[in-house]
Amino acid sequence: MSYLPYAVAAWLFIVGLYGVISSRNLIHLVICVGVIQSSSYVLLLSIGYRAGRVAPIFADIPANTLAVDPIVQALMLTDIVVEVTVIALLLSLAVQIHKRHGTLNPDRLMKVSG
Repeated sequence: MSYLPYAVAAWLFIVGLYGVISSRNLIHLVICVGVIQSSSYVLLLSIGYRAGRVAPIFADIPANTLAVDPIVQALMLTDIVVEVTVIALLLSLAVQIHKRHGTLNPDRLMKVSG
């Protein structure tokens, strides 16, 4: 068992989190959220991989063949759909903020009064 994929997932998460914390542009912030989300892809792939097992497509393989767990693959597809939705929502919010305030810098946005 290799710990390299877990280290890569942790590294991607830390790099993305640093980008979110230090971001001075909303588009950069959205990209860093995507990097954080990609760490979950690497983590799911490393959890679901088993050496010597085949893909869970049971059309042309014998009945006793060991296959990887298809639940992890379904979670991966769900994770991709969620990420695309979140990125689209955040980018549309950034576009609206730029239209109303003329900047993408979070420090220059006016405070909401109410």
